[in-house]
Amino acid sequence: MPDIVVMFFLLGLVAGLLKSDLTIPRAAYDTLSLLLMLTIGLKGGMALHGNVSLSVVLELLAVAALGGLIPLLLMPVLQRVVRLPAADSASLAAHYGSVSAGTFAVALAFAEALDLSIGPEVTLYLVMMELPAILAAIILHRLHSGDHAGGSLRGLWRETLTNRGVILLVGGVIIGLLYGPMEGATVTDLFTGAFKGVLALFLLEMGLTAAETLRPFPWRHWRLVAFALTAPFVLAGLGLLTGLLLGLPAGSLLILTALAASASYIAAPAAIRAAIPDADIGLAMLASLGLTFPLNVILGIPLYHRVMQALGVG
Repeated sequence: MPDIVVMFFLLGLVAGLLKSDLTIPRAAYDTLSLLLMLTIGLKGGMALHGNVSLSVVLELLAVAALGGLIPLLLMPVLQRVVRLPAADSASLAAHYGSVSAGTFAVALAFAEALDLSIGPEVTLYLVMMELPAILAAIILHRLHSGDHAGGSLRGLWRETLTNRGVILLVGGVIIGLLYGPMEGATVTDLFTGAFKGVLALFLLEMGLTAAETLRPFPWRHWRLVAFALTAPFVLAGLGLLTGLLLGLPAGSLLILTALAASASYIAAPAAIRAAIPDADIGLAMLASLGLTFPLNVILGIPLYHRVMQALGVG
């Protein structure tokens, strides 16, 4: 049986495909996403309390390099195989180099349920992969279009670093790091104790949203559909290899593998919409949220864990 939180995603997906009148109010969704980001940050910060070291810093730099590498690998595939124009290729490269907080949360819950060893720094993987991926894809687009101006890139740094998700993740990490699991328990226990409940409701909304992108099914974009259903497994292999080279514990290895296989549907769309106005964000949302996200949370994460077990890890 899949983890119970995944069943909430399936409930939303089925309800959406059946055209049910089930909806999550926008204000409620915003609250759930904010709570999820803050809780993930707090959990990571409390785990980091007293555990910061040079090896952790080097590990995070390697994870950031992975985030920047993925768009470089995907850009030519998207242009030559999927046959997308340069703007859409850069957009998809940014979305797939960047990461999904929802996938992270599901992978974290999965690893915790199996009592896998998780490094305290895993929350920072989200931030470390997000920015390099978006910047790399935008630079690739600028080089392809002959626009070498850097002014808007400087603005993008600020916009991305002040994104509410990044602020909540990093802020949660700092608060958790400063106070630890004991001193701040009167506040942090409220968030961490409700983590799975918040995640379940968040995934319910993600199921409803994914159904919207799939109705009607986009047969004319069959190349993109094929990409969205195969790229996660290739990228998961890259994440798994990186984690093995870094010597990550089983839980961290699973989370990094799932993140490498994931695609952003929150931070990347906002950044790409501003930086590459010619890109069709609808195509990116179809691929990342409509296809890759369900694939990862329903089939991918358990499969990645089985591969790890076959390799003698986890």
